[in-house]
Amino acid sequence: MIRNRTHLALAAALVASLAVVGCKKKEEPAVAPPPAASEPAPMPAPAPVAATASVTGVDLGTAVGADMKVTAPATTFKPTDTIFAAVATSTSDPMATVPGKLGAKWSFQDGQTVNEETVDVNLTGAGVTNFKISKPDGFPTGKYKLEVSQDGAVVQTREFEVK
Repeated sequence: MIRNRTHLALAAALVASLAVVGCKKKEEPAVAPPPAASEPAPMPAPAPVAATASVTGVDLGTAVGADMKVTAPATTFKPTDTIFAAVATSTSDPMATVPGKLGAKWSFQDGQTVNEETVDVNLTGAGVTNFKISKPDGFPTGKYKLEVSQDGAVVQTREFEVK
């Protein structure tokens, strides 16, 4: 009988094991993660900004050096002097060339135009453009004005006197 009980216990353990294995929850297949979001398309490069030029200064004098700058700035001149205007310019991009027009309008105290000149320029980096007036028989004494324009718009003025 003991032998039957051992067999019976063994059979019961075997049946219980099979029941546990048979009832075991089936593993669900692993769910693949959603595809990674693709990287956003790169932003287009901004359009290059066109370089600009500006008049940065105007000096008057009776002589200019090799660098085209006025050697001794002045605001008072003799009637027989040649009067130079050195117009300094610069561009926003020192490597870019900016085409344009620079002008000089010289006028006497009553608004009478003494001389007017416009030149086409190709400005690159920092530079100087010269204008000049002279009158061999002499300028009338009085107050004068120089208007410097860039592309048709007055950007700087200088007043001076002939004594």
